[in-house]
Amino acid sequence: MKSRTYSALLLAAALIIPGMARATDDLEEGLATMWEVLWHQSGTPTRVVRWEGDIHMRLSGIDVAKHRDMVLQAMSAVTTEANIRLVDVSDRPDLPANLTIEITPDTALEDNQPCVTVLNFRNETRIETASVQMRSKDAWRCAHHEAMHVMGVRGHPAGKTVLSYFPFKVDALLPLDQVMLRAWYSPRMAGGMTPFEAMTVLADELVATQPDAATATQVRNRFFSETVQQMHNFANGNGDIPAVVRRSGKSTDDGIRWGRAEMSYFLGMAYLNGAAVAADRTQAIQWFERAASAGNRRAQAQLGSFR
Repeated sequence: MKSRTYSALLLAAALIIPGMARATDDLEEGLATMWEVLWHQSGTPTRVVRWEGDIHMRLSGIDVAKHRDMVLQAMSAVTTEANIRLVDVSDRPDLPANLTIEITPDTALEDNQPCVTVLNFRNETRIETASVQMRSKDAWRCAHHEAMHVMGVRGHPAGKTVLSYFPFKVDALLPLDQVMLRAWYSPRMAGGMTPFEAMTVLADELVATQPDAATATQVRNRFFSETVQQMHNFANGNGDIPAVVRRSGKSTDDGIRWGRAEMSYFLGMAYLNGAAVAADRTQAIQWFERAASAGNRRAQAQLGSFR
């Protein structure tokens, strides 16, 4: 009897451990994906931008009747997760729109970029207006991708998201997309947040979806530690260029150089505010000095405030 019980316990453990390993792998991939959405294709880490009021959308162009339902489905999906009110003013030319979506002819735009979103903001905090173009023949695979960009999520990560260049799904949001939007528009997030500040909110939202909170928290803390060290190396010019930058195909030497300076400033803010790291004023000043020497004005202003 004891032998059978022991064998049964071993079998149960053999079944549980692989499942736990897969869950950990999925969480690590999710965290990496969320970090990558905080990077622009030019090679520069970005701040959080988001809408602070209703979105008034106007859909125009060719084949509008054909694509209307799909575009509305995509925009409704992202605004619902973000708890932002969407108003379709396509049939109301008398009303202003702060979001325009144009379905273009198939000969417009480029084969390697059949859809594009432009966000307009005076400061890198609040989205004031946005415009989207997508070719008619590609609208089916562009709608949800561009809808995420419309909401301010600007990166192109490699994970399980419609933002990926090679998405697992294109006609509906994936669970990770929903988590990102909930975090992006949560009360804890704010326009203008630095990547490290934003990452803590994104990571906590993802950890909250995990069945084993203790293990998930350990994975998150390890991810923060490893990522901060990688960014130390990147900002110092010693480390590898982040994978999201190499993958974009649009990075430039100037973009990467500015990205290193921006990351120095963001590391300074992380140490100043204790975001993803323990607060450390000495470290903060050192990173601000590095960023300031590279011409970062915000870092220069921070150093001035210490005097």
